[in-house]
Order: sequence, then C-alpha cells, then structure tokens
Amino acid sequence: MRRRKSGDLLTEVELEFMNELWGLGEGSVRDVLDRLPEDRNLAYTSGATILRILDEKGFVESRKEGKTLVYTPLLQKDNYQSRSLENLSRTLFDDTPASLVARLVDDAKLTASDLEDIRALVERRLQDDGDETGT
Repeated sequence: MRRRKSGDLLTEVELEFMNELWGLGEGSVRDVLDRLPEDRNLAYTSGATILRILDEKGFVESRKEGKTLVYTPLLQKDNYQSRSLENLSRTLFDDTPASLVARLVDDAKLTASDLEDIRALVERRLQDDGDETGT
C-alpha cells in the first residue's frame, strides 16, 4: 500500500470526495455519494474505488461498522488548502505569493466588499506580524 508523500495533491475527483468527507466529518460510500449533485450520477462501485484510493494514499482512514466501511479524513481541509496554495504559488507564480494574490485581485470578479475583506485580512496580518517583532 502506497502512503502519500507530504507534497501529494488530490486529483479533481479525489478533492470532490474529500470536500464531502470534510463536510460530513466521516461517512460511508453511500453518505458521500448522497451529498454529490444529482446530475453527478456516479455508480456506487466508482465511489467505493475513489475512497479506497484515498485510503491507500493516506488521505483517509477506514474502519468497519458491520458490513459498511466508514471513512474519516486524516488530512484537515485548512492544511490541504495551505499545501495547495504553496504548490500553486511555487509552480505557476514563480514562488511569488504576491503574484498569485495580484492575479486573484485583478482577474476575479471581486466585489468592493470582497476587496474590503481582503484588505482587512492583510491589515490584521501586518499588525500581528508587527506585534510579534515588537514594533
């Protein structure tokens, strides 16, 4: 069984399943499939295969409850978000986080409220960093 490396990223379908598991906290194949959009129409066996792969990769763990396997995420969503953004910054934005943020701010259809939220986050971070350095 292959265990994940710290830099492994999820495929699109694996991320889809992980998002549902993060929302559930834990769940069976049926629980996850029931949360997918109706038009997704994925077979039970396909769902079971995806969760088995996530288990083999070390993103989830499974335990037996009667005849049912219940899957629990081993990776926290915020940790995965950080890892994904670091990878995106490194591979697509030449390891320059400011370029990533600039692209987001310039290209996304952000509202004035969104931009104010971003400004508040940046200002809070700058203040927190200043507090840590004693300035």
